[in-house]
Parts: sequence; structure tokens; C-alpha cells
Amino acid sequence: MRTIDKISLGRRRFLRALGAGVAVAAAPPLALEAKADSESNDEKRKSRYKNSDHVKAYYRVNRYPG
Repeated sequence: MRTIDKISLGRRRFLRALGAGVAVAAAPPLALEAKADSESNDEKRKSRYKNSDHVKAYYRVNRYPG
């Protein structure tokens, strides 16, 4: 083999191993358990927006009607 062929083969092998390592690291762990949601249906549907002082100041400073 020529020197250039050896270098490109080594680079290809390195990149292939690097890609395989990234794929394994990105896979989600299988040992984690799914946990059920602790909120009831009423809690899920309640309004979470609160018109507090800092929200009012934000709208006032940015001149949004509100």
C-alpha cells in the first residue's frame, strides 16, 4: 500500500469508530423506568398563568396591550 492509502484507511477507521461511539452514547439507557404523572386531570387543566407584578412590568415596558 502507498502511504496515502494507509493514511486514508486509518482516518476512515478512526471516523467509523468515532461514529459508533457517538451512536452508543446517544442511545437512551434501558434501565430507566417510566414514572407515572402525579397530577390529576383537574390539576393538568388548571391555569398556570399568573398576572404578577413582573409580568405587568414586562408588558408595560415593552408597550404590549395587556
